[in-house]
Amino acid sequence: MPVPAATPLVEKRPTDGPKTSHTQGSREKRLRLLSMRVLLLLLLLVIWQVASLGTAPFVLPSPGRVFDAWWSLVVTAGFWRDFGITFWRVLMGFALAAAIGVPLGVLLGANEKLGEFFDPVLTVVNTVSSSIWAIFALIWFGLSDWTTIFVVFMTAMPLILTNVWQGTRTVNADFVELAQTFRMSRLQVMLKIYLPTILPPFFAGARLAFGFGARVSLVAETLGASSGIGYRLRQAADLVQTDQVFAWTLTLVALMIAIESLVLKPLESRLFAWKKKAGGQ
Repeated sequence: MPVPAATPLVEKRPTDGPKTSHTQGSREKRLRLLSMRVLLLLLLLVIWQVASLGTAPFVLPSPGRVFDAWWSLVVTAGFWRDFGITFWRVLMGFALAAAIGVPLGVLLGANEKLGEFFDPVLTVVNTVSSSIWAIFALIWFGLSDWTTIFVVFMTAMPLILTNVWQGTRTVNADFVELAQTFRMSRLQVMLKIYLPTILPPFFAGARLAFGFGARVSLVAETLGASSGIGYRLRQAADLVQTDQVFAWTLTLVALMIAIESLVLKPLESRLFAWKKKAGGQ
């Protein structure tokens, strides 16, 4: 009787179907979101154009008129100088806010009694308007870069400090005690326990702080500066050049959107990719 031939063993390789479908789904989601935003932008431009038809140009210039004004500014060296000055002031104020707000937030969050003692001070700082800080800065620093830097700092620092403070208070005390049991140094405890807990609220506060800082920089430059986007806005408003007011404003808006979309969001997604993976498992 013939013996049946042995069936060859076929190695089963894991298919990458789910991964491919997930990547394709993410790509389709991004394209759909991009299409919706482009559609929204076109809709706003149409509404703007229709609203400007029955309005005087010095009240509401048309999109085409604003674009012509913006292009006439872009081709000049002064545009890029003022643009760079404003960006540098915002960046300096934000950097100082992060350098001071993060350590203070960790200190107040780690020490409950110290946090309760300084809590009213933080409430007062958060209550004071950026316009008032601009007036104080103008008195203290005059027409200088430090006027805008100080206003950005006083606007951004409380946001960063508060978020880091609250993030520090959510650190699991059991993890800290376990680390002390294993005789980990304070630096190791900070890097391995506190830092992963603090980073998400820090980024949330930092994104808000940077956006608020950019807006209040215009207030500070309008009141106490001889250069920058805010100064040019005040100059254009005094001369009733509304098209240039729109052009400078849209320039700053475009800058903030670019930083948010191209720098902050990708950086946050890269740093916290592990959270998405953990949630998907």
